[in-house]
Amino acid sequence: MKRRVVLRPAAVRDLDRLYDFIVREAGPATASGYVGRIRAHCEGLGDFPERGIARDDIRPGLRVTGFERRVAIAFTFDAEVVRIGRIFYGGRDYEALLRAPGRIPS
Repeated sequence: MKRRVVLRPAAVRDLDRLYDFIVREAGPATASGYVGRIRAHCEGLGDFPERGIARDDIRPGLRVTGFERRVAIAFTFDAEVVRIGRIFYGGRDYEALLRAPGRIPS
């Protein structure tokens, strides 16, 4: 059963910031293509939400999956919905960021 995929506001902000960064470095076509591939990867989690690594040590039900060796996608899921909480780029210490109080969207 395919689950609906929802990008939480923090994940949308992460993608917007990443897009802006790539536009400055490589132009809008490259930025659009890269962010589009990330979005497609996120949509694919609707079919296979068990992908990635369970990170119950950070939050019960949290999973993290990688994308093209440069992005970490933090998400949760239930029987109907996959919720993309954050999207981290470029080797950021996502564990420390997710452990900070109030940093993991529900």
